[in-house]
This record gives sequence, C-alpha cells and structure tokens, in this order.
Amino acid sequence: MTINQARRRFIQGLGGAALALAGSARADEQWPSRPVTVYCPFAAGTSTDTLMRLIAASLSDGLGQNFIVENRPGANGNIAAGTAARSAPDGYSLLIATVGPVVNNKFMYKGLDFDPDRAFAPIAQLAYSPLIVVGSPKLPVTNLKELVAYAKEHRGGLNAGTVGVGSQAHIWIQLFNKLTGISIGHVPYRITSQSLPDLVSGDLPLSVQYVPTFVPQVQSGMLRGLAITSNQRLPELPDVPTADESGFPGLEAYGWSGLFAPAGTPLDIIDKINARVDGYLKSDAGKAQLAKIWMTPMGGTPAQLTDYIKAENAKWGPIIKDANISLQ
Repeated sequence: MTINQARRRFIQGLGGAALALAGSARADEQWPSRPVTVYCPFAAGTSTDTLMRLIAASLSDGLGQNFIVENRPGANGNIAAGTAARSAPDGYSLLIATVGPVVNNKFMYKGLDFDPDRAFAPIAQLAYSPLIVVGSPKLPVTNLKELVAYAKEHRGGLNAGTVGVGSQAHIWIQLFNKLTGISIGHVPYRITSQSLPDLVSGDLPLSVQYVPTFVPQVQSGMLRGLAITSNQRLPELPDVPTADESGFPGLEAYGWSGLFAPAGTPLDIIDKINARVDGYLKSDAGKAQLAKIWMTPMGGTPAQLTDYIKAENAKWGPIIKDANISLQ
C-alpha cells in the first residue's frame, strides 16, 4: 500500500466515524428540537384556523418549540391534507382536519393523491359545533316547518349559501331536500362570511354554516336562526330549536376537527402531542377559550378518534353517494 492510499483510507475512516456520530446524535435528539408546522385547510380567521391557533399556543408553551399554523385552503381541504400526507413522518408536520378531507371527500373526488384512511396517524379529537340554518330577515319564515311549506309554494326560487360545493353544509342541504321533498338550491361561497351581505339584503334567502359563523348575527337579530343540527339547543342560542324538535329527525350533523400526523410518525411523538392537547381541552382555560368561539372541546385518545372516523364514514358515505355529489 502506498502512502497516499494509506492516507486516503485514514481520511475515509474519519468521515465514517463522523457520520456515525451524527446519526447517533439525530437518534438521540429530543423531539421537538425545531418549529413544528401545522397545515390548516382553511383561510386565516376561519373557525378551524382560530381553534388551531389556540391549541398551537398551548403546544408551544408546553413543548418549548413554536407550533406554526400554515394555511393551505382549497379543494375542501384536500390541498392541506395532501401536503401533510406527503410530509416526512418525523413529528414536524401535522394537520388539523375536518370531516371533509378525512371522511367525505373520498366519496366525492376522483383521483385523490392521498388515501385518507391510510395517510394519517390520528392524534386527538379537538372540538365540534353543529350546523345552523339561518334565514334572511326578508324571508317570511321562522322555523323549518314554515321553511318547508314556503319551499313547496316557491319551487325553484329558494337558495342557500354554504362554504362550498361538497362541504358538510352542502351535503346537509341535499339530505334535507331528500327527507322533505323540496329542492333548495345551493350557492357556494369561497369564505363563509362572504354570504353575510347577501343575507342581510335578501339577495340570499338562506345559509347553512357552522354555528360559530353566525352566532353574533343571530343574537343581535340581524339574521333569523331557523334550526341547529345538534341533539340539544345551545346555551348561546336558546331560542333556536333543533331540527329534531322541529319535526325533522335524522338531520343531526356536526362540524368537528381532529389533529393528525403523517402515517408512520413515531408513537412516542403522537402520545406526547396527545397528552398536551387532551390536557388543554380538558382544562378550565381551554374550555373557556373554546366557549368564546362557540365550540365544544372533545379530546380523548388516538384510538377514539379512529373509531369516530369509522362511524362518520358509515354515516356520510351512503348519503353522499345517494346525493350523487361528484367532484374532480
């Protein structure tokens, strides 16, 4: 062996040792050692975004690193969900998801670039709120029974706004139409708040949205609350009846959110996030903060979120297929 060959082997040996040490350091690295990104499928200022920012602040305080909410709106949540699904399963990319991207969308969209049943590791249920049906002050109805009677007398002339085609509200309208034999039309808006001026003016007679969207307007009398889709009335809106007590059982529906990681994320990381999130949601401070945005905390284990998603698949899959909602 020449002197140059010996020197080269010596240098290669040093490089290998350095790589081994670096790999060992990475293996021993405590998570989180850098900021964590949480992808949100809706725009800043929406109820899902606001909820996640509250939870992110708690995670940041408890785990010593910034949890940054990154908004990726579009395609009923598929853009954010697809981004999270393709992210490395290392605990530094998370997803807050609603019923759309993890349940409903697979029944409507052809050619999704991710499989919601396999792409994610459930972490925790976060919060829920029912839908609310609101009427323009210029619409001469005060409850669902009057709405159905009015719709039957004015066929083709009654429309309802939602946050978009394929949204939970859109699906609920199709279910309501089927159960009552009416044909309320659908008007999609990019952001829920965009429908407010049209409702007030009377250009849009109806809207179906998640409760947080319209609580202040219903409380003030600007809009008329016709029904909510929960199984009991809300303390914030005691005069708004449930769909069931209005004479229309089977219309119960909730907008809920859960926290997810890419499939394959280490279980110890999942458990660490779950413990912090569950603690926050069950704390007095967490309950108080969520009450201010009219949401009910959920919490629980990853297994409970898995079971909840299975139940939602069984409930909404047949309804969506029956309504023949198909999107590209």
